Amino acid sequence: MSGAAPSGTAPSGARPRAAVLLSGGGRTLENLAELAERGELACELGLVISNKADAYGLQRAANHGLPAEVIDAERALAPEAFGDAVFAAVEAAGCDLVVLAGFLRFLPIPERWLGRVLNIHPSLLPAFGGKGCYGDRVHRAALERGVKVTGCTVHYVDNVYDNGPILVQRVVDVRSDDTVDTLAARVFEEEKRALPEAIGLHAARAGH
Repeated sequence: MSGAAPSGTAPSGARPRAAVLLSGGGRTLENLAELAERGELACELGLVISNKADAYGLQRAANHGLPAEVIDAERALAPEAFGDAVFAAVEAAGCDLVVLAGFLRFLPIPERWLGRVLNIHPSLLPAFGGKGCYGDRVHRAALERGVKVTGCTVHYVDNVYDNGPILVQRVVDVRSDDTVDTLAARVFEEEKRALPEAIGLHAARAGH
C-alpha cells in the first residue's frame, strides 16, 4: 500500500536531507555547503547543530543561509538525554541523514538511526581511533608511530567510538619532513573528497 514516507525518511527517489553536527571551525561544513550550492553533493543540507555556542561553524552556517541550533552547550544533559535532544531536532528539521563533521562529543545513536549517521575521522581506522583520538592528536600519534601512510575514513556510526562499517578510505603518504600541520593539511584535502563520496554511496544504497 502506498503512502507517505515514515517520519525521518525521505520519499523514495528524493535526495537525502542531512543535518551536519560540529563542535569547531566548520571547515567540513564549508566544503559540503559549497558543493551543495553547486549541485555537486548527493544530499541537501537541512540543519547544522553544535554543542558549542562559540563554534565558528555556526557562523559558516549563517553565511550559507543554513538553519542552526546549539544543544546543551553547558553540558547539563546526560548522554542519552543529549542524544534524544539532538535527534529530536534532526527529525523536526525533516532530515534523514546525520553527518558528524568534527563533532567532539559522544552521541548515543538510537536504533532507528543506525545506518544513517556518518562520521569522518582523520586516520585509516582502526589505526589511531577511539576515545580522545581527534584532530591534531591523531596526526601527532601517526608521526610518533612512524607510519608511512595515513589518511581518512568515513564510516557509519554506532555506539562505540570510531567503530561501525567503513564506506570510504583515502590514503596519504607520510613524508620524512612532515609536521603535524603539514600532514593535517594533506589529510584534510582527502577528507574533502572522501565525505562527499561517502554521502553519494549512502544515497545510492538508500535508494535515493
